[in-house]
Amino acid sequence: MEETMRAVVLDGPGPADRLHLRVLPMPDPPPGWVRIAVRAFGLNRSELHTRLGLAQGVTFPRVLGIEAVGVVDHDPDSAWTVGQQVATMMGGMGRSYDGGYAEYTVVPRAQVIPFRSTLPWEVIGAVPETLQTAYGSLTTGLDLQRGHTLLIRGGTSALGLAATALAKDIGATVLATTRNAARTTALREHGVDHPLVDDGAVAEQVRELVPQGVDAALELVGTPTLPDTLAATRVHGTVCFTGMLSNQWTVKEFYPIGYLPRGVRLTAYAGEAGDLPADVLQRTLDRIASGELSLGPVHVYAFDDVTTAHQDLEEGRRAGKLVVRVRGDAAP
Repeated sequence: MEETMRAVVLDGPGPADRLHLRVLPMPDPPPGWVRIAVRAFGLNRSELHTRLGLAQGVTFPRVLGIEAVGVVDHDPDSAWTVGQQVATMMGGMGRSYDGGYAEYTVVPRAQVIPFRSTLPWEVIGAVPETLQTAYGSLTTGLDLQRGHTLLIRGGTSALGLAATALAKDIGATVLATTRNAARTTALREHGVDHPLVDDGAVAEQVRELVPQGVDAALELVGTPTLPDTLAATRVHGTVCFTGMLSNQWTVKEFYPIGYLPRGVRLTAYAGEAGDLPADVLQRTLDRIASGELSLGPVHVYAFDDVTTAHQDLEEGRRAGKLVVRVRGDAAP
């Protein structure tokens, strides 16, 4: 009898109800690839972009999911031990081949990151892609240093909350925005020094607090707010364009001299599994387990409730990371 698994399949772009839980054949890893028994996966804006038809190079039907955590189930090359806890992300997952919205996923060995943790799977599932992006944005994208001032545009997103935690750990002063005034208290409780209510223009608020402008800014909303974020940044300061909460990521008729404030630097960040060192993942999980570090709230959904989770993601109903628990087994 052929082995099967359950997976969430998107037949084509459209609303969340285009996502269907189906029974599919068990994927068989070719040489150089590894099969992972998925325990949990985080939801990301990337998957929303794919569902809305905004992603390039995607063929349908497709199992979505650019990340997953679980255990090694089968490695034809025996390079990994069966049962090893691992995370995986990016590298074409959920776009050029089937991704993590499944009981099992098959990925190239190079994008498998090992770890050891006794945290619940839903907690672990909130970490990998968000940590990779926050870590890379603050280090590669911004070269953030102790004593710097940092503006995070989109502070209540999972990525914004993770970036706040890492920035405070570095020793930076953090300003972070939210469009919902009711969420400023939660930002402050998470460690944000100066929560700001974003009405589309916060540069004036920023310069009231930091007259010369911030040393660094992380743009997570997208191109609609990028000019204002640039205006909030000091001469020789840096803005890193990482997120697209607005679903807008291109600048029409871009004229650099007119668009960029004089002396303000603009960078961008997008990373892969190889950009998250295993020791950084391990150290972060250990510190979460000890209570030293929090990357923000986690909202957990059952595998059958992926449609609801996607609706919540699209409507911005939750602050923090949305995670789907695939299996009901106990924590590792």
